[in-house]
Amino acid sequence: MSLAREHFPGIQRLAYEGSDATHDLAFRHYDPDATAPVEGRAPRDHLRFAACFWHTMRNGLGDPFGAPTAIMPWDDGTETLDNAKRRVDAFFEFLHKCRIDFWCFHDRDIAPEGRTLAESERNLQAIVAHCADHQRAGGARLLWGTANLFSHPRYASGAATSPSARVFAFAAAQVKHAIDAAHALGGEGYVLWGGREGYTTLLNTDMQREREHLACFLRMALDYADSIGFRGRFYVEPKPKEPSTHQYDSDAASCLNFLREFDLLGRVSLNIETNHATLAGHTMEHELAVAAAAGALGSIDANMGTPNLGWDTDQFPIDPALCTRIMLQVLGMGGFTTGGLNFDAKRRRESFEPVDLFHAHRAGMDAMARGLHAAAAIRADGRLAEFIRRRYRSWSEEPGRHLEAGALSLADCERLMRDAEEPRLESGRQELLEDLITRFI
Repeated sequence: MSLAREHFPGIQRLAYEGSDATHDLAFRHYDPDATAPVEGRAPRDHLRFAACFWHTMRNGLGDPFGAPTAIMPWDDGTETLDNAKRRVDAFFEFLHKCRIDFWCFHDRDIAPEGRTLAESERNLQAIVAHCADHQRAGGARLLWGTANLFSHPRYASGAATSPSARVFAFAAAQVKHAIDAAHALGGEGYVLWGGREGYTTLLNTDMQREREHLACFLRMALDYADSIGFRGRFYVEPKPKEPSTHQYDSDAASCLNFLREFDLLGRVSLNIETNHATLAGHTMEHELAVAAAAGALGSIDANMGTPNLGWDTDQFPIDPALCTRIMLQVLGMGGFTTGGLNFDAKRRRESFEPVDLFHAHRAGMDAMARGLHAAAAIRADGRLAEFIRRRYRSWSEEPGRHLEAGALSLADCERLMRDAEEPRLESGRQELLEDLITRFI
């Protein structure tokens, strides 16, 4: 990939140097050129790393109590097409140097919003063409795209769940344009993420009507994708709160229930984010297991939060235990198909220099690669799987087999247990198993 102008001068393309590496920008666990398979695939094909445009190129690192701190020499702060193209140029240079194979976008992050919907569409088409040039030149591929249906004041009360039919229609048109963009860029997926699809108070909300409108909106998106031949996978992303008091997509189980209720499961799967799992009061492992059990784990936003803060801090995942448990779930479902590990994560406000983008992503990539290898080793060792198999072995014997098959009634259970000895439990050995995991990390 040739660079007409360097936006990150002095930073060489990252390389793998092994666990003894002393260079701060060297991979210690992730070898992007490794061909030795992990459960039948090269590591990069398991991990399918992606960077998001919004946090990487558009996050100024401000917070509610302080102005933005990020130094972005390529960005003059204007909402012009020329400046938007420079952001794209810098982004694809970053992806190339950081050895990241995929990327993700919100429509309004890559292209300026115009005065009218038609002008916004023209802006998006111009930037999509510029992104396509980078992809054709060997740049990263599009993992998925989505529409920003939360920032503009028109979406103060939601988009697909807005009480205004005209806002619903505007959002639908915006999603049409975003699907067109994902299709033009060969995207492997599309995320239906509203951000404000919920309520602040039920005193002014017709909840069931809003849920029906959301289902209608999803069907319209799927039908349009079919009409243009877009074959990318569709995802919804659970998020429990922030900014709404309650959001209809609050966790994996809620999303699956919604998809089943409106006959959308099978056409739509889930994109699970670690920090959203934390906000929902779950572990990431739980959310992934719930989605995978339904055959609906499609992709992952790889980040982590600070549990005692109670809001979406979107930190880079650097906890090897967390990364190992994530990859155990991914390997357990057979690996990704169209999904991947998207770093929906941002630097800390104090990490404001351009090189910090590389430090942050490299750390996350190394941690997830370490988790992949640890998870594969745990699975190859077999003790964890064998413990679980043995713990449930009574269900493969009598009366377990008949109970699982639904062949016994309550009366049958009474006859079986009336004069039987008290059932004997076996230890769950939680501490032993936690230590077993730790040995491989």
